[in-house]
Amino acid sequence: MRTRTLALTASAGAALLATALLPTNATARESGPQRAQEGTVSAADLLAKVTSCSQISNGKYRTDEESSATVPVCGKNGAVFWKADMDIDCDGRITTQCNADTDPWFQDDTAFHQSDGKPLSAENLPYVVVPSSSSIWNYAGAGIKGGGVVAVIHNDKVEYAVVGDTGPDKIIGEASYATAKALGIDPDPETGGTDSGVTYIVFKNNQASPIESHGAAVTLGDSLAKKFLQDN
Repeated sequence: MRTRTLALTASAGAALLATALLPTNATARESGPQRAQEGTVSAADLLAKVTSCSQISNGKYRTDEESSATVPVCGKNGAVFWKADMDIDCDGRITTQCNADTDPWFQDDTAFHQSDGKPLSAENLPYVVVPSSSSIWNYAGAGIKGGGVVAVIHNDKVEYAVVGDTGPDKIIGEASYATAKALGIDPDPETGGTDSGVTYIVFKNNQASPIESHGAAVTLGDSLAKKFLQDN
């Protein structure tokens, strides 16, 4: 773990104090695991709507190559969801934390691209990986698009991410370095992640614009989450 010493001016110290006094439901756009709750909808309220599963996938997914298939994709009004682990995706643009040296499985591209045509940055952008379309489930047929907003919930925290990449067609439960870091999950692409306890609520028929703007995802996600609570 790297440490650094910060020399705080009086104004910087006041700003930090003001941030610390924000209510827990305040929208925060800063990156890092200690950011406040994103948006105004609590994790508890969202989780209360996904306690039971109406399965829409034709089968179930594994969370890893060696595990058995136990995870269904479930349907709700305006969204689909699943409960799984979180593996770390570092694919996309080459950055300090995401590159061939830090990630043995690194690929320098993502299924969906920024507005300038470049791959997404796993280190900087919270995004979720969906399984590639197969006989188990076709995400596009369910109204899920690249750039669509996802509420990712772990340990009473909500992080808004976008659908940013596709993965193996029989495995589910993966998100970018930035998503894990924001939720307080170890983001190391080789040794990090968590084995369970992550809920992914993927809202249908929407796209954050531009896809690389986390602020756009938070604003849209908060609106979609409120509607999700109303409709379910």
